[in-house]
This record gives sequence, C-alpha cells and structure tokens, in this order.
Amino acid sequence: MAPEREGTRERVASGATAATRAPRARLDQPRPPRRRILPEWDPEAFGRLSERIARFIGTGRFLVWMTVVIVVWVLWNIAAPVDLRWDEYPFIFLTLVLSLQASYAAPLILLAQNRQDDRDRVNLEQDRKQNERSIADTEYLTREIAALRIGLGEVATRDWMRSELHDLMKELEERHDGHREHGVFPADRSPGRDVDDR
Repeated sequence: MAPEREGTRERVASGATAATRAPRARLDQPRPPRRRILPEWDPEAFGRLSERIARFIGTGRFLVWMTVVIVVWVLWNIAAPVDLRWDEYPFIFLTLVLSLQASYAAPLILLAQNRQDDRDRVNLEQDRKQNERSIADTEYLTREIAALRIGLGEVATRDWMRSELHDLMKELEERHDGHREHGVFPADRSPGRDVDDR
C-alpha cells in the first residue's frame, strides 16, 4: 500500500526552480480581467443618447431654437459694432456650424432609425409567433366544436324524445284499438270493481 501512495503523490518542485515559477492558473476559477488601454463604452447607452438627440432634432422646439440662434447670429453680425462681430456678411462660420450640425445629425438619425428597425423586427417576429399561436388555438377550437357537433348529432334531444314518445303512444293506441276490435282485451270493466282497486 505504501508504494502506491508514493506513486500517486504530486511532485512538489523544490529549490531554485520553485522560486522562479509563476503560480499556475486554476481551471475552476475565472481569469482576472485584463487591463484595457482604451476606455470601455456601452453601445446601448450611446444608442439611447443618439435616439434622444434624434427625437429632439425632429421636434418643433428644435426648429424654433435653431431659427432663433440663426436670426440672433445674423442680426448680431450685421448690427453689432465691427470689433464685436465674429462672422461677416457671407456668414461662412455660420455655414460651417450648420454643416457640422447636419453632418452629425444625419448619422445620429440613421442610428436611431436602425435601432427602431431592430425593435420593429423583434416586435414583428413576436406578433408573427403570437398570430401562429392564435391560429393554432383557433384551429384546435374549431376541431373541438366540430367534434361536439358530431357528438351532439348522436345525442337524444328533448324534441326528439318527445316525438319518439308521441309516435310510441300513437302506436300503442292503434294496437289497443286493434286489440279491442278483435276482442283480445275486455271492452268494459266489471261493475263491482273500482278503478283504483287493483
């Protein structure tokens, strides 16, 4: 027994090699996160921000504020003293600002539209699955109702029972009348016997 235990023992490094080896990573534990050079950003947060900006750009409030800024810009650069003007008559700086705003607005609007398209696609898929379930449920209920109708066709209803009993009564009366004519049953009762006496 003792030699088998010695064979199954792990070898422990000793000496100079043991001091220089790095500890081995364990497979049952996750690795520690590596440090990144670039900062991490959440794509969903950026997408939500772009949607908020795109929604604001699509409102009348944005158009009013943009119109107010442009009018104030133009009036200031026309009516202000020459020393305080920053953009002279062709308003090249204003054109640059507006084109910069448009160059940022277009991709933000496209990003918001792409996110909306993704949401619409998911909603359409869910609606399609819900419609398939509704159609399957409707077909099942239709089959069940058809089976119930077939089953009810074989069930005796009250009207059918009445008509059968009525026909049976007529048949019995006809037989009774027929037997009376042939003399099988006595035509009248004995005078000493009461109707309830049996």
